[in-house]
Amino acid sequence: MPAFTRITIVGVGLIGGSIGLALRRRGLARWVRGVVRRTASGEVARACGAVDEATANLVEGVQGADLIVVATPVDQIVDTVRSVAYLNPQALVTDVGSTKALICRLLREPAPADLPQRRPGPGQFVGSHPLAGDHRSGPEHARADLLEGRMVVVTPEEASPPAAVERLALFWRELGAEVELLDPEEHDRALAATSHLPHLVASALAAATPETWLRFTARGWSDTTRIAASSPELWSQIFTQNRSAVIDAVQRLQHALDALRDAVAREDRPKLLHLLEEAKRRRDAVGD
Repeated sequence: MPAFTRITIVGVGLIGGSIGLALRRRGLARWVRGVVRRTASGEVARACGAVDEATANLVEGVQGADLIVVATPVDQIVDTVRSVAYLNPQALVTDVGSTKALICRLLREPAPADLPQRRPGPGQFVGSHPLAGDHRSGPEHARADLLEGRMVVVTPEEASPPAAVERLALFWRELGAEVELLDPEEHDRALAATSHLPHLVASALAAATPETWLRFTARGWSDTTRIAASSPELWSQIFTQNRSAVIDAVQRLQHALDALRDAVAREDRPKLLHLLEEAKRRRDAVGD
């Protein structure tokens, strides 16, 4: 029996849409419902096959769900999780955000008194982060196989019930993903190095290239800067939420750049060769 059979996805974009497609094509859910901001977005999500039904009404959207996946931009996750936890206290709630420590810390705090929200209990929210995506956005770019063979990091906290964590891990495995458990702080340190810093570097490289020379760019430049085409709004939120770990990652990069620059400046070919070989060794270890 599938881990969950009635699933609501709040935010049916690339990731949310891909989750919906995978659930429906694998026959893992009795129904998949999408919560969208605009009616037109719901029509696109249905036309793509990402959801069985879509609504712009959050109250309607979460009723009856046993799992709610929050796939909104990271700066909306906390308020959205609080809202759905209030509206459907029986459901397990997860998210797909690229940052975790700040989100988890804020969700441990009481919600503002003037808002119809509540702090989710330790057994109601367990964070997730699928390490998959595309520089394009929207359900029209969703793929049923997006998570196959990819890693999803699940980020339980000390008070998270093991049964809820295992059930959520099973959900991701049913979609074809591999699952790794990390606490929220370790997740953010790891992703600062492996995801957030690469985007920062891609953006810096694109910005540092004079426009008059853009016509001379080829595959290397295009491959290296591809992710800089992603949403600036989304990535500014990620960098801000994970700023401490991102700054640490930038400092490590600066140290590596300084070593390479000094080796070039001194025409120290043995040192330069050593640095390049070490970089190649680490890149080759990834295998793709």
